[in-house]
Amino acid sequence: LVNGALTFKIREAEKKANKKIEKENTLKLYNTLLNSLSHELRTPISTIIGATDTLQEEKDKLSENNRTELISEISKASLRLNRQVENLLNMSRLESGFLKPKTDWCDVNELIYDVLNQLKDILQNKPVEIKIKENIPLVKLDYGLLEQILLNLIHNAAIYIPKYAVVTVRATISKENKLILIVEDTGEGFPENEINHVFDKFYRLKNTNTGGTGLGLSIVKGFVEAMNGTIHLENGDEFGSKFTIEIPTEIAHLNDIKHE
Repeated sequence: LVNGALTFKIREAEKKANKKIEKENTLKLYNTLLNSLSHELRTPISTIIGATDTLQEEKDKLSENNRTELISEISKASLRLNRQVENLLNMSRLESGFLKPKTDWCDVNELIYDVLNQLKDILQNKPVEIKIKENIPLVKLDYGLLEQILLNLIHNAAIYIPKYAVVTVRATISKENKLILIVEDTGEGFPENEINHVFDKFYRLKNTNTGGTGLGLSIVKGFVEAMNGTIHLENGDEFGSKFTIEIPTEIAHLNDIKHE
C-alpha cells in the first residue's frame, strides 16, 4: 500500500512537471512565432500600403520612373508576403499529419529551371550554376513538394551568402534509384555549434541581421521526410555549405512514358 501510494504521488508529480514544461514550451513557441511574424508580415504589408497610397494620392505628380519603382516595390513585397504565408500554410500541413505526397512523373530539368525563374529577382546579381546529369530520367515524385524544397533552399542561400559567392544546384540519380539533389554555395558556411539546429522550427542563426521566421529549412526537412527521403547539411572543407537530399523514387525515360 505504501509503495502504491508513493508511486501514485510520483506519477502525479511527474504529470504536473510535464504540464508545466509543456506550457512553458508552448508560451516560448508562441512568443517566437509572434515576434517573427510581427516583422516578417508587417514589413511587406507596410510597403504595399505605402506604395499604393502614394500611387493613388500623387498619381498626377509622379514621373514614369517613380511609378515603375513603386510598382516594383509592391511586387517584391507581395512575393515576400506570399512566401511567408506559404511557409505558414506548409508548416500547418506538416503539423496536422495529413500531408500525403501526390506522385506523378516529373522532369527534373523543368523543375529546377522553373524554381530559378520564380527566384529571378532575388538571384539577378547572384551567380548560379546548374549541373544536371545528362539525360536524367523522369522521376515519380510530388512536383509541388520538390518545388517548395528547392525554392526554400535556393532562396535561403541567396539571402545569406555574400555577393561574391556562387550557388550551385546539382541533380543526378543514384544506382539505388534515388533522386539526389544538392544545393551548395561558396559562402561562409554555418557556425559549427549551430549546424545541428538549422532544421528546428523557428530557429534563426545567431548574429545575423537577415529576417525570416525560421520556418524555411524545417519545412524542407518535413517535405523531404514526407517522401521518405533524407537531407544532410555540411560545411565545405574550406568554405561554403552543402545541402544533400536523397529521395527514393521510380524512374523512367521519356520514351518509356510515351509507350505506356
